[in-house]
Amino acid sequence: MKLVKRAFTLIELLVVIAIIGILTAILTTNLQAARARARDSRRKQDMNMIQQGLRLYYNDNQAFPSTAQGTAVLTSGTTVYMSSVPTDPSTSAAYTYTSDTATYSLSIELENASDPDLALSQARCGGTDLIYTVCEE
Repeated sequence: MKLVKRAFTLIELLVVIAIIGILTAILTTNLQAARARARDSRRKQDMNMIQQGLRLYYNDNQAFPSTAQGTAVLTSGTTVYMSSVPTDPSTSAAYTYTSDTATYSLSIELENASDPDLALSQARCGGTDLIYTVCEE
């Protein structure tokens, strides 16, 4: 009498491992894209906060801070318009502020090229590639 052992073959195990590897790669890619979208969302929220601070500053001074002052004037002085100007530690990108006291432009580079707000901001305020810009004209 022959004893038959039930077990997986080496080929079956390799196929299962390959399938698990492919699924892991797909999920990791999607997770990284979701994180990039979340960082971009945070950048846009920060820019909206800075924009509100600039509007409050304009209401009190009838001018926007000069480019030399940047957004630092929003967090210092007798009237504080923001507790702190947000920074973007996740990348080397920085918020870029320019102003001629009558108008301003605030921009930062986004990671997600398919962001729908990107095209809208470029149409309204100009900009190229992945640069998201808010402005006051």
